[in-house]
Amino acid sequence: MACKPVCQLCPRLVISTAVNFDGTNVIIGLPAGSYQNGCKYCIVIAQAIPTAATVNAPVVFSIGTGTERYPLTTSCCAQVTACGIRTRTRYSTVVSTSATGGTFKMIGKPCCMPNNDLTAIDGTAPTA
Repeated sequence: MACKPVCQLCPRLVISTAVNFDGTNVIIGLPAGSYQNGCKYCIVIAQAIPTAATVNAPVVFSIGTGTERYPLTTSCCAQVTACGIRTRTRYSTVVSTSATGGTFKMIGKPCCMPNNDLTAIDGTAPTA
């Protein structure tokens, strides 16, 4: 099957406007607009991830010029960190809102995000 030379992009394709690291979070800027609860958005991280970003830095979104931050989570609600995203990559997400904010929940699994979960718990502090 040949590729179509002209085709429309999905209206819910969102291309990031900026990627920054504030010392704690990787902040991905999204274009201004209303991102509706329960709707799917395909987000492309178009800019390079700052080299200063640490691998365990949480990934959050900002919208337009707003100051609110919305976390990117996995489908099981775990926070996605910088090691789980890549530049020039599309991520399918679903917006989930609450009375006080919202989150972008990733459909599927992030890129090579390591699983640092403990294998068991026994009441004592874990060793590094």
